[in-house]
Amino acid sequence: MIKIGLIGGSGLEKLSIFKNHEEVNKQTPYGNPSSTFYKGETGQCEVYILSRHGRDHAIPPTLVNNRANIHALKQFGCQYILATTACGSLREEIRRGDIVIPDQFIDFTVHRKNTFYEVFEPGQLGHVAMPDPFSQYLRKLLIDTASELGLSFHSKGTVVTIEGPRFSTRAESNMFRILGADVINMSIAPEAALANEAGIPYAPIALSTDYDSWRHDEKPVTWEEVLKVFEENVIHVTNLLIKVLPKIRE
Repeated sequence: MIKIGLIGGSGLEKLSIFKNHEEVNKQTPYGNPSSTFYKGETGQCEVYILSRHGRDHAIPPTLVNNRANIHALKQFGCQYILATTACGSLREEIRRGDIVIPDQFIDFTVHRKNTFYEVFEPGQLGHVAMPDPFSQYLRKLLIDTASELGLSFHSKGTVVTIEGPRFSTRAESNMFRILGADVINMSIAPEAALANEAGIPYAPIALSTDYDSWRHDEKPVTWEEVLKVFEENVIHVTNLLIKVLPKIRE
C-alpha cells in the first residue's frame, strides 16, 4: 500500500472518503508536529493528513515546525507528499478561485529552519540539488486530473514564500512581480526544501484567493478575504485530491 502525506488539511479529515480512519501522533527529534495526523485508507493509498497551522489555525507561519512535520511523515514511511495552500495572485490572468500547480519557488523567508543539516557529518555534506523543487510526476498527475475535472487552473508558476504573518507592501508586491513570481504565500518554500532533503517527492496545490497588494483598483488583501474565497473554492482542491490519490503508484 502506498503511503501519502497531505499537508494543509483542506477539510479532508472531515470527509467520509477514507476507511479505517484513526488519529495518530508521532514524536520527532525536532519536536512536535503541528497537529496529530488523521490516518485513513482510500483505494491502495494509506493517507496521513496534517493541519499545517494546527487544528484551530493557532500557529503563525514563522512558528510552523516544518522539520517536525516532514520528519514525522518520513517516519510514517510516506512515499509522496501533496500540500495545499492559499496564495495571492501576482498576475492578472490568475484570478480568484483559480488553482495553480507551481513548478518553481523563491524563498523570501528569513526566520525558518529550512534544513535538517545543522551539522555536516564527514562525507555527508547537505548541499541538496534542487533545480526543480516539485515532483514532476505528481505535478503531471495534478495537471492531467485538473484538466479532466474542467477546473480553472494554471499548469505552472513560480511561488514566492514570504515570512509573514503580515502581508506585502505595494513595493514588495511589485518587486516580486518583477522578480518573476506568479503567486505568493507563507508556507511552501521551506516545506518543499525539507521534503527534498528527506527524499520525499513533493507537490503543492495553490488556490488563488486575492491579488496581494499590487493592484490599485481594489482594496489590498485581508485575512478575512483570503478565508472567504478559500472556503468558497476549496471544494475544487478537495475534488482534485480525491481524484488524484488513486492514480499515484510506487
